[in-house]
Amino acid sequence: MVSFPYGRAAFCLLVLALLSGSWLALHPAYHQKVTLTYWTFAKPHYLAYQKALPAFEDAHPGVKVDLQLVSGQATGSRLLATFWSDLDAPDLVETEISTAGSFFRGPLKDIGFLDVTDRIHQTGLWDGMVQARFSAYTTRGRIFGLPHDVHPVQLAYRRDIFEKEGIDVRQIKTWDDFVRIGRKVTIPNHRYMIELSDSGAENLEMCLFQRGGGYFNPRGECTFDDETAVQTMLWYVPLVAGPHKIGNSLGGGQILTQAAEEGYFLCFVCPDWRSKSIEQDIPSLAGKMGLMPLPVAEPGGRPTSTWGGTMLGITRKSKHQDLAWALAMHFYLDKPGLAERFRQTNILPALRSAWKQEAFQEPRPYWGGQALGETYARLAPLVPPQFSSPYVVTAKAKLSEALVACVQYYNANGGAGFEAFVRRQLALNAGQVRSMVNRNPFSQ
Repeated sequence: MVSFPYGRAAFCLLVLALLSGSWLALHPAYHQKVTLTYWTFAKPHYLAYQKALPAFEDAHPGVKVDLQLVSGQATGSRLLATFWSDLDAPDLVETEISTAGSFFRGPLKDIGFLDVTDRIHQTGLWDGMVQARFSAYTTRGRIFGLPHDVHPVQLAYRRDIFEKEGIDVRQIKTWDDFVRIGRKVTIPNHRYMIELSDSGAENLEMCLFQRGGGYFNPRGECTFDDETAVQTMLWYVPLVAGPHKIGNSLGGGQILTQAAEEGYFLCFVCPDWRSKSIEQDIPSLAGKMGLMPLPVAEPGGRPTSTWGGTMLGITRKSKHQDLAWALAMHFYLDKPGLAERFRQTNILPALRSAWKQEAFQEPRPYWGGQALGETYARLAPLVPPQFSSPYVVTAKAKLSEALVACVQYYNANGGAGFEAFVRRQLALNAGQVRSMVNRNPFSQ
């Protein structure tokens, strides 16, 4: 008998490999062919779509949808790579509102998402959804995505502490009212009227949007150094800097939970999605929290703003664009599904008619019996537009840099020369964005 040169153990492994390989070759695994691939970066969306998907597949026999939860980076740089190469692209993609503009470079015919302008008007979605939410997904008059949400902003406040301090929220009409009360109840290093950032632009941009400003105008021109932006910065910085500040920030996580529980912050900027985060992260405050519209900048002004958002786009590479549109309609227009999704996430859909359902009228014990959906739906039609650009992420970073510089100046010098500094700093940082835009002939 001829012996195996590598020993008996190796011989046994070889025999097992041959047998198992032969069995697998004769019994191949069954793989159902995928018809559509859907990417989303948000886990709450993914979980909701998992529940909604079987009804769509049942209504379309033979159709298989591959629903994938991917990272936010994948819906940005990775997706761009698929558009610019021969790589396979998903059929539908949800991408964050700030990322959407990065896909709008170059001629319209080269944009990787399908132009859905005509479909939106033909199906009545232009009138059926909050029109301001299309602005961030529009370039040169053409729309390339559907809005998943509205994200109107309110203030969440400690109802119990307000009552103890004798603060009547009905008397807080303007930001001047809010600041005046805030300076009475703020105790430096122990209690602040509101959680506001002195280093990131997310709260500052919310105030800028409320006042009708923004990073870009509808023509894609950088505008965050215009007079509206200057006045917003001049107003905002003293709220988070200097000896009379009423706002502070501690970051997120457990430290924020503790700060809320101990009354370190009395108010929080609260878009619809954050109301769910507050419920989940700070359950001990159930029944002690309330919601109120944003104070207006001036009488007759807008009592809300917006923070965040999601676009759903169909890729040009999709081989089943009509079917992809049908799936988009199933996820975004199915009213019972939207109602259940609202109960799970507190996210107000962009479809106006969905707000009439019972889910949006239900009182929420956590918020002292307020009908949370109704409070957000009342403000949703007033949400301001935000205009996009391939450079919106850069613009956000530059506005944050300007905020940090202005806060440092104000802490060191107070109001002396502050307005001149603000104007110079905003002009410098916005100018850097304009230089980047002008260097790239394909930016629009």
